[in-house]
Amino acid sequence: MKILNNMKNTLAAISGYVAREFKTIATSYSILLVMVGGVFIYGLLYNYMYQPNLVRDVPIVVVDKSDTPLSREYTRLLDASPQVEVCAQVVDMPAAETMMKNNRVFGIIYIPEDFESRVGRGGQSIFLMYGNTSAFLNFASIEEAAAGAMAEIDERERPSELVFLPLTTLYAMSQAQPIEIVGTPLYNYTEGYGSYLIPAVIVVIVFQTLLMVIGMISGKERYTRSILFYSQRGLGFGKMASVVLSKTFTYCFLYGIFAYFLVGLLPELFSIPDIGSRLDIITLFIPYLLATCFFGLTGSFFFADSESPILMITFFSVGLIFLSGMSYPLELMPWYWRAAHYVIPAPPAVLGFIKLNSMGASMADIKQEYVTLWIQCLVYFFTACMVLRYNIKKAMSR
Repeated sequence: MKILNNMKNTLAAISGYVAREFKTIATSYSILLVMVGGVFIYGLLYNYMYQPNLVRDVPIVVVDKSDTPLSREYTRLLDASPQVEVCAQVVDMPAAETMMKNNRVFGIIYIPEDFESRVGRGGQSIFLMYGNTSAFLNFASIEEAAAGAMAEIDERERPSELVFLPLTTLYAMSQAQPIEIVGTPLYNYTEGYGSYLIPAVIVVIVFQTLLMVIGMISGKERYTRSILFYSQRGLGFGKMASVVLSKTFTYCFLYGIFAYFLVGLLPELFSIPDIGSRLDIITLFIPYLLATCFFGLTGSFFFADSESPILMITFFSVGLIFLSGMSYPLELMPWYWRAAHYVIPAPPAVLGFIKLNSMGASMADIKQEYVTLWIQCLVYFFTACMVLRYNIKKAMSR
């Protein structure tokens, strides 16, 4: 009977903690703004920015000061590329700059007067490219088209340049076997920037906003000393564990809904890669959300008010994507960055999600990331309980 009463009291206390946490979130405009704005608005805005993914037929203008067969051929190759469209040819740069200022074009290709004569002398020809950086996808498309057209010109003109080479070099070249190099991106065949970046950003959004919410609540509790509410039933490890689990249940319940919006609905709206099994993704997100909650509660040791978490966490998104190993190979990182990959929950979760969602991997293929997240859950659950007890004792001593 005593055990049953203890269980009832514990469950009643946990339900009270959960209700208190929900009330704290619902009555704080700043926390609601971070949650709603960070997840929904930021998620939609980021996807909208990269919605074109691949930009085609970017309007450009050509300033051809050479006006030679070779320069005209280069212009035709530019116009034939799928990335850009030559909508005008003007005689000088001021006219081209005026068109760019009026947003009629997003780029300028300047061909100097000695464009063909340099090639005729066996030298290296030069052209200049100007791009409007208001949209980096436009700039990337112009750069890709300009470089591709020049590579085609180079391939056509190179045989005629053999007369400028020494005889020994000509003999060596005649004996060399041609090599054909074919590159095919395996998991981003369109080479779109959005389809490459957005899946990683989705996971980072969950991590960052959840840490900010936990940090703001914990900082406010420490600042106002309302954290003493959790000392009513004692400071034993079991009592602290019930508080940590109550808070974690609240955050995971809310962010389970948010994660469904980010992972389930946004790919349908913006054509993000989405070839992974829904069950596998849910299986990955369970330890990810738990580890992030415990990690955030452990990090509350550093938050003495509700404003500092926003300043400390907001600007880490690029670093988290770097640590995941998707933008830079994990094997080439120094040992301390590889260690950081296994300490913070977001990097292994990003890598695991990319493998599942963009590469069609199975749970067996992300075993390392999955096990890492569960180990983080165990470690950070223990540290979260210790930090909570420390913060309560510190509030008592004030």
